[in-house]
Amino acid sequence: MSIMNRKKKADEFTTPYTCMAAIQKGGIETKLSMVVMGLGNFVHGQKIKGLLFLAIEAAYLVFMAVNGIGFLRMLPSLGSVPQEEIWDEVNQVYVYTKGDQSILILLYGVATVLLTLLMFWAWRGALKSAYRVECLAKQRKHINTFSQDLKSLLNENLYRLLMTPPMIFIFAFTILPLIFMICMAFTSYSKIDNHLMLFDWVGLENFRTLFDSTSILGSTFWSVLAWTLVWAFFATFTNYIFGMILALMINRKDTKAKGFWRFCFVLSCAVPMFVSLLIMRTMLQPEGAVNVLLRNIGLIAPDASLPFFTDPTWARVTVIVVNIWVGVPYTLLQLTGVLQNIPAELYEAARVDGANTIQIFFKITLPYMLYVTTPYLISTFTGNVNNFNVIYLLSGGDPVTNLSSTAGSTDLLVTWLYKLTIDKQYYNVGSVIGILTFIILAVGALLTYRNSRSYKEEGGF
Repeated sequence: MSIMNRKKKADEFTTPYTCMAAIQKGGIETKLSMVVMGLGNFVHGQKIKGLLFLAIEAAYLVFMAVNGIGFLRMLPSLGSVPQEEIWDEVNQVYVYTKGDQSILILLYGVATVLLTLLMFWAWRGALKSAYRVECLAKQRKHINTFSQDLKSLLNENLYRLLMTPPMIFIFAFTILPLIFMICMAFTSYSKIDNHLMLFDWVGLENFRTLFDSTSILGSTFWSVLAWTLVWAFFATFTNYIFGMILALMINRKDTKAKGFWRFCFVLSCAVPMFVSLLIMRTMLQPEGAVNVLLRNIGLIAPDASLPFFTDPTWARVTVIVVNIWVGVPYTLLQLTGVLQNIPAELYEAARVDGANTIQIFFKITLPYMLYVTTPYLISTFTGNVNNFNVIYLLSGGDPVTNLSSTAGSTDLLVTWLYKLTIDKQYYNVGSVIGILTFIILAVGALLTYRNSRSYKEEGGF
């Protein structure tokens, strides 16, 4: 055999097992595997594996023939037959015809599309597997039996065994609901005009409504968005600043009984947050313990009450202050660990160079803490934008100053979304708010982190 022929033969045997290579260089059995999944495996002795591939294809084709094609055909229209009320002369009652349910059509259609994508992934795997066994057969190499393939799942293919179940659950319980919610934002699915049973695609109409500041929903969205960002900023940095002050005071060399002071501040973490918030909500009511105590000691008039949750400004300040009390212990724990890991040599060198306490703090302590805790700050800010518990359990989004609005003065985007979907049944607008919240947080967190020293100077400290 000439050198060129040997090289050509070697190239043929070292071709990667890809779908393109299978289509271009595969034999007839491999090419037929594009139509009959598993044929190539069956021909080359992997009968059980080939039958499994064929069973997957047969199950998909049966599903598509029975239901799948119908789901996809109805997906563009989301149904057209409304539910009707008919008088039954025999039983003297009204009966209701079934009609089309757009919500089920949308759900089944999205599920069918995702199932088709999974089928395409399985088809690629079957084609690559057929080409691989063909190449092994041409090279007269060993071809695994079905039992050997199963044993390989406990060795070199262990990652496939361990990752496949989580991926199935992610597809079923994360990706499918997420795509379903995104699709809902482009429909008229809401209580308006009774679009709960039968609704249509409306394109970007919901986005235009939400961005229109002259409409009730639009003006509410911009005011809630502004307050959400203000709340997230103060809720994040007040916790960080006060937690940092406490951590610095407790970690001073002159502070006695450090463990006792940490225990006192961290004790509130042992109480479930919703219990603490509900207790605080009760205490701050007009006839709650705080107002009664202030009346008894004469700080307010006997018939007066501080408007903790009845005045918009008071309510917003109240939720921020209570959030400090709830969140500072967690920040204290985070920063205590950071302070205890700052090298003592840095402080000693700074003192030798004549730096005072303030200079040491701003040149060593603060930069080190910010460097380490920047990802924590970003995640905390993100969490505060979606801080449903503190707002809903403490103030419930109140007070409501505009009766035509669907949000209160302390409502965040997430609590407003809850009210729109659960109370008002404006599911399409709620989906739009969910999408916009995700975009704002994802873009903001990504840009902030990529421009931080924690990312640019990884390993610098």
